[in-house]
This record gives sequence, C-alpha cells and structure tokens, in this order.
Amino acid sequence: MFEEPMPAPRTLPDDDSRDVESFATILSEELPGNWTVHHHQHQRHEDQFLHAEHVWDLNDVAAALAEYALGADAHLTCDDGTRLYVTLHPRHEEEFLVAAMAPSGIAPEAFAGVREPDGIAVPADPERAARAITADLLPRYDIALAQVRHNAMNPPQPLPAPGSQPQQVVMTWLEDGSLAAVTTTRPAAEALVGEGFTWSSSAGAYVLSGDDTHTQAHAVQAAGARLARLGIATVLRTAARPATEVALPTPPPGTRTTTRTR
Repeated sequence: MFEEPMPAPRTLPDDDSRDVESFATILSEELPGNWTVHHHQHQRHEDQFLHAEHVWDLNDVAAALAEYALGADAHLTCDDGTRLYVTLHPRHEEEFLVAAMAPSGIAPEAFAGVREPDGIAVPADPERAARAITADLLPRYDIALAQVRHNAMNPPQPLPAPGSQPQQVVMTWLEDGSLAAVTTTRPAAEALVGEGFTWSSSAGAYVLSGDDTHTQAHAVQAAGARLARLGIATVLRTAARPATEVALPTPPPGTRTTTRTR
C-alpha cells in the first residue's frame, strides 16, 4: 500500500512586498519593554516549522503554517521572557500574523486543560499592531502562562483513600477577566485574602481582579503555592474548547539576529 503524498504548500504572490524583518524590528520599538528580534529566512517550506515549534496557537496561525510556505518569520523576545512569533498573513496582503510562544522547560502535562492564547492578525502599521497586541494578545498570554505555571507547581495529586474528603479551592475565570475562588475553610480563605482576593457577596466567592494581568498572574501562583503548603489542592476551571493537531516537522534553517534596547 502506498501512502498518498502530502499536498504541495500554497505560495504567496510574487509581488508581495511585505518585509517581516523590518516590520518586526519597528514593532519591537512600539511594544512596552525591551525586545530582541531574531529574523529567519526560509529556504524550504519545512524550514518554517523549526521556528514555529513553540507557537502557542491552534487557530489561524497554525493553519497558515500548515497550508502556506510563508518565506520568513521573526521571534521577538522581551526581557521578562515573553516571546512572540511574527510572520506574513497569507490571505490578507495588508496584515501580519502574531502569536505568543509557549514557555520552555515546563512539563507537557502542565499545559493540559489550558486554553491556548491564539494569535491575532495585525495591520502592517507597527504602531497600530503594537496596540492590538498589548490590548488583546498579551493579556490572554499572561492568563494562560499563569495557569500553566500553576499546574507545574501543583501537579495532580494521588487519588484519596475511599471515604476521605480532600480539601480543595476551586478557581474559575469569569467573563470580565477576574478570578473567583470558592472555599469553605478558614485557612484557605485567609490564604486567598493574603494574596489579594476579596470577598464578593454577589459572586459568593473570593474574587481577584483582572485589571492588571501581571499582578493577577503573580497572585494566582502565590495563592496556589500557599494553599499547597496547607495541604489544600487548587482547581482552575477554564472554558473547554476542541483542539486540532498540526504536524510540525523540524529541519534546520539559517538565522539572522537584530537586538534592540530602549
């Protein structure tokens, strides 16, 4: 039996004048923080997959990588460790695609149940693109990163003995970006309040504001660690979403690097 060959990737128009390297470099100057830009030119369609290995997306960016030979990409790395992937939007000649990249060095199990902070299409104007990334992509990345780090710090515990009632705190992400934690034990409540949660009678839970996602992410991690020391498990609830799989082969290409500090 012969395997059916993979279809040839679709290519971009020959007159496409967009320059990923120039766009990414200017974009890095518009984003908050200090960023380093690494630009990659692809000689083959397969080359782009090596640099897309950690792209944290199961939507438009993943589909574009699988279907098109995009020619080039850029990685933007911030001083705080945040990484962004930038490439051409194959279906809109006035846009680029930008996605967050998953953190490295974390066990795959920590990503289970965490919704991907899917990438976004941004205009070719770096200033407008930076505003869209700051307002949309980065906050969702912060939330997903906090959940993954929480999972890494609080791996699943062995099943309790029959008849026992393990203590746990259930945290649920609300539509406005805040986090509601439910507990009936005083030690857990004190731990939550100590990390910035406040009691909301309307929600019937201890609520942590989502106005500052960096502060929220830190509070979630600190609360989870504090509860774990008390022997109390933490459960994070997120919206369920079906996942698709994209095969990513990995041959090596060349790299060009640009560094920018503000």
